[in-house]
Amino acid sequence: MTLTEMRYITALDKTRHFGRAADACHVSQPTLSVAIKKVEQQIGAPLFERGASEIRTTPLGELIVTQIKRVLDETLRLDEIATQSRDPLKGPLRVGVIYTIAPYLLPALIPVLHKLAPDMPLFLREDFTANLIPMLKEGELDVLVLALPVDVPGIVAQRVYEEPFRVVVPAAHEWAGRKSVRNDELDGQQLLLLGSGNCFRDQVLEACPRLQRAEGLSGSIEGSSLETIRHMVASGAGIAVMPSSAADPLVDREPMVKVLPFAEASGHVAKPGESAGVGRTVGLAWRTTFPRPKAVDAVRQAILSCQLPGVSKAS
Repeated sequence: MTLTEMRYITALDKTRHFGRAADACHVSQPTLSVAIKKVEQQIGAPLFERGASEIRTTPLGELIVTQIKRVLDETLRLDEIATQSRDPLKGPLRVGVIYTIAPYLLPALIPVLHKLAPDMPLFLREDFTANLIPMLKEGELDVLVLALPVDVPGIVAQRVYEEPFRVVVPAAHEWAGRKSVRNDELDGQQLLLLGSGNCFRDQVLEACPRLQRAEGLSGSIEGSSLETIRHMVASGAGIAVMPSSAADPLVDREPMVKVLPFAEASGHVAKPGESAGVGRTVGLAWRTTFPRPKAVDAVRQAILSCQLPGVSKAS
């Protein structure tokens, strides 16, 4: 069984669809089908049950796939060992970034990092944390930029910056003239949230625990992105919690909304660079075996040089 055939098998096991598996492997469907059939003939038993509308992995296939993943993981380690002797700042770096960071960080990051490492182009993937972590583990990505914590065996994480959250309200809202908002005041408001599965939604609910009660979320409305939510706030549809990198620039360019900081329960309002306890820690994550730590250091240095609004360097 060749490494290529192994990748075909794991792709079909993952997608349960010949067409999608072929697309993932960048080959035609007949090429993938013939290769898998060849392996099954060599083994003398089917690895997949082929139904009219669904592909299932057989019990034998599940055992084979488990072993194939071990082999591919070790192959990845060989590739990483082979790169150790090369310049770590030369060659592509595959970077995954979560949706609520990418639009606000990347425009500033790309030119800064290009100056630090001009021979290290970035291959970027924007996605949910739940999708990026497996891609990192499987070697499809080299480093992630995401909200911490990350507690996954074989992956190491490093704090980069602390980012406070803001409350964004319509310009005509009753809070528009205030200087700050307490997190417990959001209960009962028409709150605009990202959809389930987005880690920023979970961070907002964690920061405002009273919202996690069913009645606390009874008036919430979901949006597909922070930019969509921002436009909804401007239209008067409700209020939102946004990270400072997304919210603070609105002060000068969006007259239809008002951006308010959170205040602690004592009434203290956080100053720039100071946390009011409502926010997130953003950092980097990579495999423990990744042989280009200097590339990760360059990304961290570039991020800190971006000077995103409201954020402060993590201690």
